[in-house]
Amino acid sequence: MRAGGLEVAVRAAMRQRPGLWFGWSGRTVRSGEGETRSFEQNGMAYVVTDLVAADYQEYYNGFANRVLWPVLHYRLDLAEFSRRDLSGYLRVNEHFANELDKILRPDDLVWVHDYHFIPLAKALRERGHGNRIGFFLHVPCPPPEVLTALPNHDRIMPALCHYDLVGFQTGDDAFNFARYLTRECGLHSRDMSFLIGERTMRIDAFPVGVDADDFARVARRAMSSRIVKEVIDSLAGKAMIIGVDRLDYSKGIAQRMESFERFIAANEEWRGKVSYLQITPKSRSDIPEYVEMERTVSATAGRINGAYGEVSWTPIRYVNRAYSRNVLAGLYRASRAALVTPLRDGMNLVAKEYVVAQDPADPGVLILSRFAGAARELDAALLVNPYDTEGVAMAIKTALDMPLDERKARHAAMLQPLSTNTIEAWASRFVGELVRPTPVPNWWSRASAQ
Repeated sequence: MRAGGLEVAVRAAMRQRPGLWFGWSGRTVRSGEGETRSFEQNGMAYVVTDLVAADYQEYYNGFANRVLWPVLHYRLDLAEFSRRDLSGYLRVNEHFANELDKILRPDDLVWVHDYHFIPLAKALRERGHGNRIGFFLHVPCPPPEVLTALPNHDRIMPALCHYDLVGFQTGDDAFNFARYLTRECGLHSRDMSFLIGERTMRIDAFPVGVDADDFARVARRAMSSRIVKEVIDSLAGKAMIIGVDRLDYSKGIAQRMESFERFIAANEEWRGKVSYLQITPKSRSDIPEYVEMERTVSATAGRINGAYGEVSWTPIRYVNRAYSRNVLAGLYRASRAALVTPLRDGMNLVAKEYVVAQDPADPGVLILSRFAGAARELDAALLVNPYDTEGVAMAIKTALDMPLDERKARHAAMLQPLSTNTIEAWASRFVGELVRPTPVPNWWSRASAQ
């Protein structure tokens, strides 16, 4: 499995236009100040900076992933707030602003990505930069009733008002943030534009796409690759269902396995005839919640295999390792169905990649959580409630029994928007909106953001 959706989307977008990737180096130093350096790799220019180990712990493992991540995914029960971690989050954003300040030119466009850098535009404005600065949130944006449960939300969320354009995965996410600004900040909008001092800040939805034509070509070629052929041979004619997710509690992997268990318990005719392959590379293994989740998922897979497996059949193949984009494309194409059932997800590019990887003459069936952003475009999938294990089990049976004509019709309906809203179209639309002039209107009262 390749890196997450954010990295894939941004890297693909940057291949189409000149630019500079500015971010963390992936290195931490014990104390003092880390190094900031520039280099080129595979035709792309990078400027990366190190983090002090304590800053990384408080900023990344702390506030970003133990507060912002669970709150933005509606999991208030998992948020663990400390003022030290908040200070680290703000301090690291100041560090990035200091380093970017050294190289930023007045005519540069700045496109900031994800919840790790919500305060970055505010820090750049304080350093005198009037550049056009855009922000894109790759995860969900919950309604104000949830956002206000974030400790010190009034120090974090209003900082987005210092951007010129704030993009979200879906219209619901954009509307949720607009409601927050109206209710909590006293701001008023027209057509999702807000007057912030002397500037206009706009909000819009920009669903991330995939490179449909390229991924389809990769999937066709991958069917002859060694690993994919070995997997197909090992099935010995059995059908395969696939799930591909980073190990994270937002993905609903344990619930998905329980749904598959309900399916095989209720449908004896499918026992020994279908296997469920779950590819789940580990992530954030130094965070206790993720360690516990790994134990839970492994135990669930083991229990189901012990209860239903036979010497000639393993119901669930659970793999904790990464596979290349090529291999995944081939495995998608070889699968009768895909289970993409996050409890909450900003978009989910696996769902889109599965669709474009299919053979249009004999496509598989996508079973998709209605709580994934991709469900807005892929409404011809079998949409399910991931908390309803019985309902997901019934969807698995529907997918495996679905006649060819219906599979082809559903696939064609999903492929059409994916062929139009490509990764390049996503980037072009965002950048086009960011550079579009937004004159200050004269028909509402001025307001200011924190």
